[in-house]
Amino acid sequence: MRPRVLIVGAGFGGVAAAAALLKAGFDDVVLLERADSIGGVWRDNAYPGCACDVPAPLYSYSFAPNPGWTRRYPAREEILAYLRRTADALGVTRRVVLGAAVTSATWTGDHWTVRTADGRDFEADVLVPAVGQLGNPVLPPIPGTFAGPAVHTARWSDDLPVEGARVGVIGTGASAIQLVPAIAGRAAHVTVFQRSAPWTLPRPDTRYGAGRRHAYGKAPFLMLLPRAGVWLLTLVAGRALLGGRVAGPLVRTASRAQRRLQVRDPALRARVTPDEPMGCKRVLYTNDWLPALARPDVTLVTEKVLELTPTGVRTSDGATHDCDLLVYATGFAATDFLAGIDVTGAGGRPLTREWATGAYAHLGMTVPGFPNMFLMYGPNTNTGNTSVLYFHERQAAYLVQAVRRLAAGSGPLEVRRRVAAAFDTEIQQRLSHSVWTGCRSWYRNAAGRIVTNWPGSAAEYRRRVARLRPSDFT
Repeated sequence: MRPRVLIVGAGFGGVAAAAALLKAGFDDVVLLERADSIGGVWRDNAYPGCACDVPAPLYSYSFAPNPGWTRRYPAREEILAYLRRTADALGVTRRVVLGAAVTSATWTGDHWTVRTADGRDFEADVLVPAVGQLGNPVLPPIPGTFAGPAVHTARWSDDLPVEGARVGVIGTGASAIQLVPAIAGRAAHVTVFQRSAPWTLPRPDTRYGAGRRHAYGKAPFLMLLPRAGVWLLTLVAGRALLGGRVAGPLVRTASRAQRRLQVRDPALRARVTPDEPMGCKRVLYTNDWLPALARPDVTLVTEKVLELTPTGVRTSDGATHDCDLLVYATGFAATDFLAGIDVTGAGGRPLTREWATGAYAHLGMTVPGFPNMFLMYGPNTNTGNTSVLYFHERQAAYLVQAVRRLAAGSGPLEVRRRVAAAFDTEIQQRLSHSVWTGCRSWYRNAAGRIVTNWPGSAAEYRRRVARLRPSDFT
């Protein structure tokens, strides 16, 4: 059997899956991408200041090291160029079908039939949803109507009126802490609407000079050292988030010191001091967020947003904050896995029914009742302290093992329900004692279930997915 593999999505996860399959000799691979180019979140998020918050040595594939990074925390344009260049070099790009927004996927009994919004049908033996967790922007349900231009950060366009404008930014998460410093000074005034103050840490950024880049190009093995160094740093961050007795206090102290050094006004410092446990929401790495909030042309509003008006935003203190441009830095529907795609498994069972109380998958990849479906960056495989690309590579290697078994004639692979249930019970029990239960965040669904994050270390995940266990499947 020569398995036909269909991958939905051409971001870092989809490219990792395709690259691993092609390297293993499986060339019947097609990627369906809804946009007009590959790139995933790095294509979509073009707002000013957009950059990576994981150091470049680790935010790259281990099989495609990049000697050309110009700094430790590269800008969005550099990351997107790296992904596209890598996809070209590995033969992935020519297998991508652009403008193919998948609307449904149905298991027919021996293969998958996938339909796109324009009515095209594709058939495959293996379905690999690689749509990620951060692809569908969320707009908060604020009553009222704003008469001016309004945009989510993931839908930014360069023709938006920023220069000399009054800009309102709703949200203080990862996008806002990059956007606000980038437009402060260009805009006449920036008003930031904060629901809760984020925990921040200094971002040890630095430029990579021409000499370093030349050396890396000539001797790629030299790149292993900074990659290992970053890996060790993520271990410290991971221990801090997971309750380490030494790492936790150390990291919290660093965050408090940053606030004291960068915010001289005690009143403002009080408003940017988090009142939630460190790590229950994403910890943000930045050097310029707090100084930007202290600028005279930036106002931090902590009163609750009540409604939009034609001219701006009204808050709970009765004030109306006039804006010429309104920006939603309000994140993504991370817990709504495969939103917009009707997936139907064996016996006509909808995936929405299987996931009625929240998405789950064995090892974050397989779901009982959905044969030959392997998710990339699926439920409970997000990482709060290291590079998600590491998880992508481990999942791609597991996928290759599955396709090899299918090629050998194993028949459809469907994870046993008891296996998936036992794994899910373990993960949820571990998560129930984690810091992520301490606040409302994009890690949790409406019922409070944590469906995004992995409770252990990246090394543990690697061990657990290193070998596909045939006994896990029917």
